[in-house]
Amino acid sequence: MGEPPDDVDGVDEPAEARPLLEPSRWVMRFSRLVRAGGQVLDLAAGGGRHTHWFLASERSVVALDRDVSGLDWLSHPRLEKVEADLEGSDGWPLGERVFDAVVVTNYLWRSIFDDIVGAVRHDGVLIYETFAEGNERYGRPQRPEFLLQAGELLAKVAPRLEIVAYEHGYTEHPSPRVVQRVCAIGRGRRPSQCPLGERTD
Repeated sequence: MGEPPDDVDGVDEPAEARPLLEPSRWVMRFSRLVRAGGQVLDLAAGGGRHTHWFLASERSVVALDRDVSGLDWLSHPRLEKVEADLEGSDGWPLGERVFDAVVVTNYLWRSIFDDIVGAVRHDGVLIYETFAEGNERYGRPQRPEFLLQAGELLAKVAPRLEIVAYEHGYTEHPSPRVVQRVCAIGRGRRPSQCPLGERTD
């Protein structure tokens, strides 16, 4: 997809007020699989690095977080902000909505795994990357409830989506850590339409 521009129409804050915007390399690698003009769910959007990335590539974004104040610097007609506590008692806040892409990084709440997979359109893509067992040797998170077990993403995703790529291991980007990550597509899409592309780390 290439590098997006530094500025997105509708961003009001000066550049020096914006957070660090480097997207995950895993997200960058597979973002080309997201349909042109499609709608992306950025789950646990944080400071908006992936929201910004997809807005810059002409997609629309639903950015969801328990506190969306980290997105105050972003304003755009193709951006919908949803403030919701995914770990609270109210459950999944998006009902039956489905998306051309669901993007999750550095976040794990096992109770919503099925909701995440179910939010991917029949021809959409899931891009998921977070910390895994072994990361406790390098830093936080260290508690088992926040670390994926070996093969856990595959076990949750493969029954309903087609796996494009999966990794579990050590990386030094953006800092030493152990991660698990998957890219998967809806079964309405052929794997031959989704080549792996070049590694970025």
